[in-house]
Amino acid sequence: MKAVIDEDLHRSIGKTLSELGFDVFDVRDYGLRSHPDEEIFRFAQNKKAVLFSSDLGFSNTLRFPLGSHHGIVVLRFPNELSTTLINKQVKKLLKKLFSSDYTGNLIIVSPGKLRIRRYRKN
Repeated sequence: MKAVIDEDLHRSIGKTLSELGFDVFDVRDYGLRSHPDEEIFRFAQNKKAVLFSSDLGFSNTLRFPLGSHHGIVVLRFPNELSTTLINKQVKKLLKKLFSSDYTGNLIIVSPGKLRIRRYRKN
């Protein structure tokens, strides 16, 4: 699987995702720093990648409808947590998922908790 990391996440999350088997693309390495959410979203879709961000804008299912993407993961952790603890939590929680859990779905990862808003075909 592929992952695109938004600029609001620490670069170390890329290493964590690589350890989980993701092929990682960091938007900062592709000249997309400070670009609009829609451009980041399109970049992830062009890469056929799951988008990882802490930007709550990506959890807006009106702007980024369920089923229209390869998966969006929003990380919601307090600023006081170290990146080491965040990466450990992310790794532990994402290990519970299958690749099919990502496609078209919105996943919210927070301390000790994983929530999935699933795309339901009509």
